[in-house]
Amino acid sequence: MENSSSFFSNRACKYFPCHKTDDPDSFNCLFCYCPLYMLGDKCGGNFRYTEKGIKDCTNCTVPHRPDSAEYIKSRFGDIKKRASRARSRKKNDEVDKK
Repeated sequence: MENSSSFFSNRACKYFPCHKTDDPDSFNCLFCYCPLYMLGDKCGGNFRYTEKGIKDCTNCTVPHRPDSAEYIKSRFGDIKKRASRARSRKKNDEVDKK
């Protein structure tokens, strides 16, 4: 695929590809760090939680698919809500400390 506003391949990256793939030509690096991570178990990806409760996205290719930009953009509302709730909790914690 050709680099565009919805697809970018960074073959010069020392981690390329950062996930196992059978098709490196279609590996999308546009979202190098997945913005869906913060959605926890609602991200829609192939993840697992480790024994220590850490989200492991090693087997997930959702942000690296050629069509990932549209899917991730469709989830921006969920990301905004999650961020807003986190901000509200932080404000409440600051009030409680006073």
